[in-house]
Amino acid sequence: MEFLLHYFETIPSAHRSLLLIGGITVFWLLEGALPLFKFKYKKWKHAWPNLFFTFTTVIINFALAFLLLKTADWVTVNNFGLINWLPEMPLWLYIILGVLLLDFIGAYLAHYVEHKVKPLWKIHLVHHSDHHVDTTTANRHHPLESIIRFGFTLLGVFIIGTPIAIVFLYQSLSLIATQFTHANIKMPKTADKILSYVFISPDMHKVHHHYKLPYTDSNYGNIFSIWDRLFGTYMEYDREQIVYGVDTFPNADDNASLKHLLKQPFHNYRHPETNSHNSVL
Repeated sequence: MEFLLHYFETIPSAHRSLLLIGGITVFWLLEGALPLFKFKYKKWKHAWPNLFFTFTTVIINFALAFLLLKTADWVTVNNFGLINWLPEMPLWLYIILGVLLLDFIGAYLAHYVEHKVKPLWKIHLVHHSDHHVDTTTANRHHPLESIIRFGFTLLGVFIIGTPIAIVFLYQSLSLIATQFTHANIKMPKTADKILSYVFISPDMHKVHHHYKLPYTDSNYGNIFSIWDRLFGTYMEYDREQIVYGVDTFPNADDNASLKHLLKQPFHNYRHPETNSHNSVL
């Protein structure tokens, strides 16, 4: 465990880049071999805006990383934060608690708030308006959302008191988890169900991308499913019946332009259907 912490405390940027590129590559290939949906789309054309947003997310996180480092160093030196105020515990438990709580504040809570606060939902809509969810959708976040998510992670580091090694470990696990759960892969239903008792599974997260409420407002987790089960936001739905996107954008062509996606959070949208996501109104 000490070796693990030391590795992530000093993890080279090249290794983090390899996780990003390697993850997309592996799941991209798996999508071709074991697809859940046989999309009739040009995969590279669809991937372009998603990869652009992945790049902007990386740049924003890299530019603001010094804030994570400063905060993590401060809580460590001052023995500040929830996991530092608990009675002494084994190192493995300390690491698990740190990652688990960061997943709550940095992912689940951030995601929940984005769905419930109207201006934030309009920003998050860029992610949900993808009609062909695949592994490239994982980091399809408007730059403003990348900043918001970073803010929640920073808040988590401060409240929880996680050293930078646990922060980088959490970010690495989060990256692979989100690529995995968005990937257009077909796992055996039994295996997916068993996995979902502890972790977010592909089928579980794809329910969140169904275009109709209440499913859109469910399954907010990123790594662990415990938070959705604990707070009553867990839902199931037949994966064969899932329709991606949001009813604000019923046609895939409505949001295919990168220029349109960048402007999307600043538009006012209204949809006549009663099952639309009213947060955008």
